[in-house]
Amino acid sequence: MRTRLSICAKKARFVSAHDARHIAARADVPLHPYRCDRCRMFHLTSRTKGKRMARPVG
Repeated sequence: MRTRLSICAKKARFVSAHDARHIAARADVPLHPYRCDRCRMFHLTSRTKGKRMARPVG
């Protein structure tokens, strides 16, 4: 599913997934970075339905 342009414009943008994960680690809810198909940068989402999640290390 494509990200709507109006949603992309409202979200914070990150240059790398690493930067996005750093911010997500400080959030109160679980957030996951994804590359936006509109701006080609990374955003954060709390949605997990239909997404492949990386296994926790350790």
